[in-house]
Formats: sequence, structure tokens, C-alpha cells
Amino acid sequence: PHAPLGFLTELEALIAQRIAARPEGSYTARLYAEGVTRMAQKVGEEGIEVALAAAVESADKLLAESADLLYHLALLLASRGLSLEDVSAELRARHAAKP
Repeated sequence: PHAPLGFLTELEALIAQRIAARPEGSYTARLYAEGVTRMAQKVGEEGIEVALAAAVESADKLLAESADLLYHLALLLASRGLSLEDVSAELRARHAAKP
């Protein structure tokens, strides 16, 4: 059995591989080549789609849009030398700081 969030680690490795190899036809490589501003725009778009899905769509649609958001966020973070583990550490630190 995989750890519940284990695939996110695999996804980050796949993203890193695509960034390094830049295979032709790769959506990840193309988006990365378009730059941080474009990746940030995609995160914003997906965030809006998550919010709309939560408000008026099915749970399946919310799940699909959330997956899109996590993918685009992982790519954006990677482009800045960060990871989802870094986000997890930030959340952990915030939680630990609370009384």
C-alpha cells in the first residue's frame, strides 16, 4: 500500500524529470518554459475552478479541479526551488507555534 500522499512525491519527481529533460510534447515542460508568470496564472485559474466547483458542482468535479490545482502548484513550487514538503513544513511550524 502507498502512503496516502505518496503519489504527490512521485508527481514532484515526475515534474522534476520533465523540467530537466524537456521532452517534446510534454505539457509540464511547455508550461515550465513559458515561465513563472504563466505558471502562477495557471495556479490562479485552477484555484478559481476549485472554488466554483465547491460552490456549485459535484464532489467528483471538485476532486478533479483540486487535482489540477495541486499539479499546477507543485510545478510552480518546483520552478522556485520549493516542494510540497516545504509547504508541509511551513504548516507544521505554524501549528507548533499555536498555544
